Amino acid sequence: METHRITVKAMVKNEVERVWECWTHPEHITQWNFAADSWCCPRAENDLKVGGRYMARMEAKDGSFGFDFEAIYDEVVRHKKISYTMMDGRQATTTFENSGNGTLVTTVFDPEDQNPLEMQEGGWQAILNNFKTYVEG
Repeated sequence: METHRITVKAMVKNEVERVWECWTHPEHITQWNFAADSWCCPRAENDLKVGGRYMARMEAKDGSFGFDFEAIYDEVVRHKKISYTMMDGRQATTTFENSGNGTLVTTVFDPEDQNPLEMQEGGWQAILNNFKTYVEG
């Protein structure tokens, strides 16, 4: 079976140190980590080291649905790269590239097999777009 990886990107108009801080600190994660305005991220935990655990609670604001997104870190290179394995074995890597326009944030991830690829790409891109808006705001 061939695995298709999905890539999402955003150019964030801020220095890599600030982008990294907003990506990795729980008090920031809860402000941007959702794909639509009808959702929220009421809680996040982040032990940012190899073998450390990441957890973010995502919920519909009306309480109709929610889930915990959890992963274990495989690689952490400060201000450059974060790789992790999700609880179902899928992997994701996010890179942070300093450029003249700000910081290019790129995430490449293994899709799950429950939803169409386009839906997954759209959801992850929407979260990344929320991140960009938050950091630039």
